[in-house]
Amino acid sequence: MLLYLRLFKESFSFAINALTNNKLRTFLSLLGVTIGIFSIIAVLAAVDSLDRNIQDQLSGLDKNTMYLTKFSFGPTDVPRWQRDNFPQTEYGDFDFIRRNVPDIAASAYVIFGSPQTVRYGAETISGVDITPVSNEIYEIENIKIEEGRFYTESESINGAPVIVLGHSIAENLFGKSNPIGKQIRVYGRRLTVIGVIKKMGAGMGGSPDDKGYVPANFVRRFQTGGGDGIPGAVIIKPEKGVDMGAFEGILKQRFRVYRGLKAGEPDNFFVNKMSGFTDAIDGIIGMMNIMGWIISGFSLLVGGFGIANIMFVSVKERTNLIGIQKSLGAKNRFILFQFLFEAVILAVIGGLVGLFFVWIGSLIASQFTGDFEFVLSAGNMFLGFILSTIIGLISGVIPAISASRLDPVEAIRTGM
Repeated sequence: MLLYLRLFKESFSFAINALTNNKLRTFLSLLGVTIGIFSIIAVLAAVDSLDRNIQDQLSGLDKNTMYLTKFSFGPTDVPRWQRDNFPQTEYGDFDFIRRNVPDIAASAYVIFGSPQTVRYGAETISGVDITPVSNEIYEIENIKIEEGRFYTESESINGAPVIVLGHSIAENLFGKSNPIGKQIRVYGRRLTVIGVIKKMGAGMGGSPDDKGYVPANFVRRFQTGGGDGIPGAVIIKPEKGVDMGAFEGILKQRFRVYRGLKAGEPDNFFVNKMSGFTDAIDGIIGMMNIMGWIISGFSLLVGGFGIANIMFVSVKERTNLIGIQKSLGAKNRFILFQFLFEAVILAVIGGLVGLFFVWIGSLIASQFTGDFEFVLSAGNMFLGFILSTIIGLISGVIPAISASRLDPVEAIRTGM
């Protein structure tokens, strides 16, 4: 044990000497490892942070939640011309489903619209995402109310002129004053603010803080959507413990009857599931990880050649010293481990520098991305350390073997 501790100490000293004796050569040799570790860990940290952010935003939605629409959330075998002829999902579809499909915990009808301008007195905010939706979206999306309340079922059905604002919209319009009961103008009409959503931060499709919710039936009073109808969707949250396959089968069968589709005719609607959406996201994130590994792997490969190069040069420069060590009784494995340890130490130094730059980069990036936080996890840091060690071992093994096999007499003569 003491022998290996002394071996490590000597190898560390040789490594430091190799670093300081030729700074330019060392810098160029370690640059590849530094860039490689930086690239891989930076990609992993960014993807992990993105994945965590997405999962946080989806946490309020049940994975079994379904969206019945005229379009598919993902790739489909249904031709474009056929999809274009599908009827819009309308309020009547929603009303039928909630009354005739069993085992539904909550359902809502949502209208897809364009950004709106919101006005209050002299304050104007453009491009606000106003979501016309029935009241049960409150339960489906697990919306948290900071002030006031969400609109009731009666207000939703009757299309009451009320609105629930996101935290940022309320703050920009009213400052620190209480917004509850005040009237604002949206769609060119007056609506009464009855609630403010708790601050939630950035999310998929925009921040909930920058949104507003109004009853879908309020918008249906003055928007017809022309000949194609109003573009919308029915959001369905099944009861917990329900067999999802059986539930989807019943939903499709009863809705096909409602739509008047005969046996053999294809569906003229899509049932999109959140589970499929999250699986697609997992697949994209997995592909991003793979691409990051492939691209960064080339940098690590270059770094490995750099370490191997500096180790071959180190063996050449210390040939005389190796001969003296072996003539004094040093065994081949002592010389082997000496150069292996040196290669690992050099690679680990390059890796630690790469990790340091990732840490600095994550701190800087977090300052410019608002609520999106880049996180360098302990697992990724440990992975960077392990990768550096492996690169050092692989890069140093051939130079170390060549050094351990030198004939002491020839080594001393060559070094003279």
